[in-house]
Amino acid sequence: MAIYFQDMNQTERAELTMAMAESGDMIDLSSIHGIKADKHSTGGVGDKTTIALAPLVAALDVPVAKMSGRGLGHTGGTIDKLEAIPGFSSEMDTSEFIKLVNENKIAVAGQTGNLTPADKKLYSLRDVTGTVNSTALIASSIMSKKIASGADAIVLDVKTGSGAFMKSLEDSVELANAMVEIGTKVGRKTMAVISDMNQPLGKAVGNALEIKEAVDVLKGKGPEDVRELCLVLGSHMSI
Repeated sequence: MAIYFQDMNQTERAELTMAMAESGDMIDLSSIHGIKADKHSTGGVGDKTTIALAPLVAALDVPVAKMSGRGLGHTGGTIDKLEAIPGFSSEMDTSEFIKLVNENKIAVAGQTGNLTPADKKLYSLRDVTGTVNSTALIASSIMSKKIASGADAIVLDVKTGSGAFMKSLEDSVELANAMVEIGTKVGRKTMAVISDMNQPLGKAVGNALEIKEAVDVLKGKGPEDVRELCLVLGSHMSI
């Protein structure tokens, strides 16, 4: 509650982020060759960018070691969407995950059950005390999972608009800046893109349909807004 009303400075935000990250498993990706890139989206309707973006960036010889989660609310997460493919499994141990990235430059896996357990406890507390909408706490929560997942470079896709968690552009910019500052302070190359969520992304909504649309994008087709966002995010991940 004190953080909600008084906020935290940059150092305090970074310290809280690292405390939550170190409360559980810290994935060591040092045996993966090259600079490991990761991307996080704050979520939105029809957001299937990871499914097209990850192989796109991997094709440029940039290792993409992606730990993804399931959906919150009415939208599916990346893992939910991938599991719409018959026989697809996102369950793997760390050694297999690292092996796949070294061999194929890409692996997308579900988050481990012991990733940032302190964040889960704090979120439950925030939920019942009406303190969810704190930029400092939101930024620390998101970045703790990214830091614990082990990537060297993190690109953040921060949504803004009526279908986003942050409704106003001003709030979205504030959150993006807060996450970039945390990532930079703890030694990760971090940048953010603000993207529109006043309408669904692309034309397909629903796990299986979004997989199909992502494949279309990889074929050079698909809706223009999805293609543009993938290219913008990919350009930053491949620098």
